[in-house]
Amino acid sequence: MLYRLEIENFASIRDRQIIDLRAGRGVDDADGRLAPVWRGAKERAPKVVALFGANASGKSNVLKALSFVTWFVQDSFSAPRGGSMPYERFNHADTLNAPTRFAVHLGGVEDITRRDEPDVAECSYFYEFTLSGPNASIVEAEALYYRPEGAARRLRLFERAEDGTVTASAAFGLSGFQPALKKVLRQDASVIATLAQLDHPYALAIWNLVRRIRTNIFIERVDSSERDVLRLYAEQPRLTEALNREIERIDLGIHALEIRAGLDGPTAVFHHHGLALPMPLLYQSHGTRQFLKLFPRLWLALSEGGFAIIDELDAAIHPLILPEIIRWFHDPERNPQNAQLWMSCHNASLLSDFGKEEVLFCEKQKDGRTEIYGLRDINVQRRDNHYKKYIGGAYGAVPLVG
Repeated sequence: MLYRLEIENFASIRDRQIIDLRAGRGVDDADGRLAPVWRGAKERAPKVVALFGANASGKSNVLKALSFVTWFVQDSFSAPRGGSMPYERFNHADTLNAPTRFAVHLGGVEDITRRDEPDVAECSYFYEFTLSGPNASIVEAEALYYRPEGAARRLRLFERAEDGTVTASAAFGLSGFQPALKKVLRQDASVIATLAQLDHPYALAIWNLVRRIRTNIFIERVDSSERDVLRLYAEQPRLTEALNREIERIDLGIHALEIRAGLDGPTAVFHHHGLALPMPLLYQSHGTRQFLKLFPRLWLALSEGGFAIIDELDAAIHPLILPEIIRWFHDPERNPQNAQLWMSCHNASLLSDFGKEEVLFCEKQKDGRTEIYGLRDINVQRRDNHYKKYIGGAYGAVPLVG
């Protein structure tokens, strides 16, 4: 579980913004909204994180930052050599050539060689990297630390200097890979992405874990087409079965999706209540088609663990259905591995469905800077009507009209 995120000089986020999701030890969690930040930890963080704010306030940029970290760890080595990295720094004369920094704190397996064992011990990990250069494509620093049980402080796994030198602990197991790493490590690629190509066990395990982050924000490629999504349903019958269980419950007027073989690949028809014949995808509502595309990301996160990062989850889904989706992540039976959902939304009525620890606000200042703060940072009571207070401007992060 990711419980702290730091972003600096990325898109509309100029000054370092720290998102610390750890809940106070005295916070009651009778409805299962919180989970240990790693297995066995006393500290807890929310399983759902919702970002609210006006248009262009920076909500999507927080999710883009998470998605960019994912891209850097997983795909930076395979990106074309010599080009700019797919992000923008804050658009100001003082920051266009200043470094960009990211840091994430999350839980993970303590002994990576035992990662496939049930109930294996976990601990905290800290990963950070800094990018610089005139074309935003030089890795100035990169490091990974962890704190195994019994350690008085976090311990280095690897650290990369500005000249590209990588030093590592014995636990990371780099010695046999150093000659190859020196030959292939590029100034615009992460150590983890590079070592994963060399089948380095620790890096490859991290690389595979990062693949469990599902997002509808695409850093280098366009959104998946409906044909790609249908192919996914055709390849995974369990996904289709899961969708059909849910569409009955959330009342889309549909009782089954059926995947059929077509001349150009899989096609979809929908069986509607009261209609004699199934209807093709072409005649479904925008909301139904969006739900069809989003559901695999949600289902895979819930069934396999990891993260679902969904920008504007409420854009095409009815506000009465959204609380049901949120409850999927709260439910320990549906979410046995404590997967996390990070989402941005405009529908302020959803504030009634969230606890204080689950809500973040993004507010853009007059100079274009995004500031991020949590509902729990404001002096509010849990029994307050957060929807009314937010709409009334008590929490900030609302559009200014006139």
